[in-house]
Amino acid sequence: MLKLKALYISSYVTFLMVASGYGIWQLIVGPTLAWLGALLTILPAALFFARAYVIGDVARTSARMPALVAIAAIGLLISGASYVATSGATLAAPIVAASGLITLLTYSYWYSSLPRPKNTILQVGQSLPAFDLETEAGDVIQSSEFLGTPLLMLFYRGNWCPLCMAQIREVAAQYRELHECGVEVALVSPQPHGHTRGLAAKFEVPFRFLVDPGNRAAKRLGIFAKDGLPFGLQALGYASDTVWPTVVITNARGEILFADLTDNYRVRPEPSTFVQVLEDNGIPAGA
Repeated sequence: MLKLKALYISSYVTFLMVASGYGIWQLIVGPTLAWLGALLTILPAALFFARAYVIGDVARTSARMPALVAIAAIGLLISGASYVATSGATLAAPIVAASGLITLLTYSYWYSSLPRPKNTILQVGQSLPAFDLETEAGDVIQSSEFLGTPLLMLFYRGNWCPLCMAQIREVAAQYRELHECGVEVALVSPQPHGHTRGLAAKFEVPFRFLVDPGNRAAKRLGIFAKDGLPFGLQALGYASDTVWPTVVITNARGEILFADLTDNYRVRPEPSTFVQVLEDNGIPAGA
């Protein structure tokens, strides 16, 4: 299933960019309501991905993106009605419009939903299991090294994931609040060490930028995503297997206080959630 999703997302983004460019060109050479409607089904989604990848400020969305779906549905109605009302009109615009709505619904309802198995390991009140990771330089560290201080551990899919990057920026922006709570922050990804070093160089915060080679820790914690990488990104050095986006907060004894195991990669906790969890558990007072 994830192999199909990996192929789908790469194809979908490509379709949006190509179809948007073609639709804009059609409006320039001979503006019609049919092509205006078609653009309404594809251009907002294309702009969403462009903003996520270029600006990088999209850390989360609603689960089903109802605004984009509503705009796309209106666009299909406009395109279809214009085709019916115009004799001799080409079917190209309504076909693009229908494809835009169908692929958006597929993205919103199918692709974005993560088929995570039930996790019995990362449960509040349980102790974080033992596992090992590697620093960005390749040195092995044990999870026991985190004992003695509260820990916020964010497992992210890789530098290629724009929502993961936006979430990391949010956590970096609230560093002072977390530091005042005495919390150590560890960012973990199965990506190559060089990619992690590149990410660490972008931030001037004392976080732990760690690597999970072969997803050993992800498998131990039940958050391993086999074949979760979008098709084609292997060319950039990423492995096909990755990790489900996950946030875990533990106290100084290694007991889990919070675990976000989202079942939709676009639905992630607000930054304020982390500090609230710490405060609710008496940290730093009880750290």
